[in-house]
Amino acid sequence: MEKRGPINRVIEENILAILDASGLNDARDYDDDRLTFLEAVRASSIVAENTTAPSSKIYGAVFQILRDGRSLELAMASYQLLRELDERFPRVYLSHGDKSESPCRAPLELHVVKEAWSPFVLGLESSSSGREVTDKNLGEPMDSYRFLVLVQGIIQLADGMSFQVSDPKHLGNMLLFQYLVSVLEGDFLPRNAIYKETKNWVLLRESLLNMLLGSRRISYRNLIKDCLSIISKGFHSHAKCSTHEMEHAEKSPARTVNEHDPSWAFALVELEKETCIALQKFLELIMELDKSKKQADLHGQTSRADGVRTPLVDVILDELTYDDDLLLQFLLVFYDPKWKMEIILQYFRKYISKPATRTRRSNVSSDDDTFHDILRCFSNGKTTKSIIRKISVDVGQLLLAHGFQAYLALQPRVKVNAASGGDIGGVSLVQICKDMISAFHILRTTDGNMEIMPFAKEALFTAATILTLKM
Repeated sequence: MEKRGPINRVIEENILAILDASGLNDARDYDDDRLTFLEAVRASSIVAENTTAPSSKIYGAVFQILRDGRSLELAMASYQLLRELDERFPRVYLSHGDKSESPCRAPLELHVVKEAWSPFVLGLESSSSGREVTDKNLGEPMDSYRFLVLVQGIIQLADGMSFQVSDPKHLGNMLLFQYLVSVLEGDFLPRNAIYKETKNWVLLRESLLNMLLGSRRISYRNLIKDCLSIISKGFHSHAKCSTHEMEHAEKSPARTVNEHDPSWAFALVELEKETCIALQKFLELIMELDKSKKQADLHGQTSRADGVRTPLVDVILDELTYDDDLLLQFLLVFYDPKWKMEIILQYFRKYISKPATRTRRSNVSSDDDTFHDILRCFSNGKTTKSIIRKISVDVGQLLLAHGFQAYLALQPRVKVNAASGGDIGGVSLVQICKDMISAFHILRTTDGNMEIMPFAKEALFTAATILTLKM
């Protein structure tokens, strides 16, 4: 049973009155009531000396304000409050179990607050799936279908199909997505940390992320395609649309004063940036889940009940392999060096060597190639010609350049090693730089018409600079 303080009870008793817009003719009064409500929740649960967690009803009301999207001010205020509440009252968290031992030696324990409010309702298929979202059910938790619809709305926004400067609903949806990803992350990371120690797959099977992706209400591949499209193509057409509309705002008397406010343009750019970051985080969480599931599979911990889902890296490769433009855009904006390197290595593996056949429970992995191994495949004209015949010379140099960038980003002390020529991962950085330059030399020798791409020039310049520092 939820424990509620006296302030929480007062707030809860007035929720319906606060959220009921009837009788309010002025939109400013409507917004002021909700801002007052949000401040009261913050005062009782964040600022107060003896804070208490809000009830599920209060949580739902704050969530409703975020999903309502009546104004950017309300959306931002409710979003920030929800993030603060999640930090103050986490649903899943880690602690050191044995208090008698030092924190560095005490084993970690996972705590899951089962009665805590959640913005998701997953696992059992929700009866609300497929229902139209109305003002009356905005406070309800999100199921997998509504999450998919939210992403689809964002991709339409990115494509400039449904954007109107005067409608803050779109901006609120971007904040809503960012918040939901933060919840997925807060639930998954502690579980994954304990899984790495205990190899207890059940902990990850019950994660929100795993249940979301395993839902029959959504098309997993379509969801990933939408995320890739938004990340790779960004909101360029959207931004142009909004700029054009703002330039001609004076010609449309029906538009609101907010459209003339420069803060809208700045807020829009920042929200687009943060939404793309949240999308990348969402993909990174899925790849981490896939990695742990693969380990659980090798140890015989998974079952048919876990279903079969194509690993995210394979889905990404399927999309990038047949669209060079998407590949270029994706590599330019995808910032995580660990997973960028993994995607590049697996891209090359498809064309350089066939992985050894293994059984489902085999402990032998064929994915042991390193970036140095890939560079060595470009050490002679024969193998180089075979590779570029399959992937084209432009794709080859693009992958090598971004692979080199990711390799450097993954090193803990690049500057020190660059100056000293120290070894990194068994191969010296100097050797990697030499092989990088050699690979491009052989590429150019193999294809006399090759023009080195701008990003590749930057990578070669970096490699040459590191060699100069050594000399």
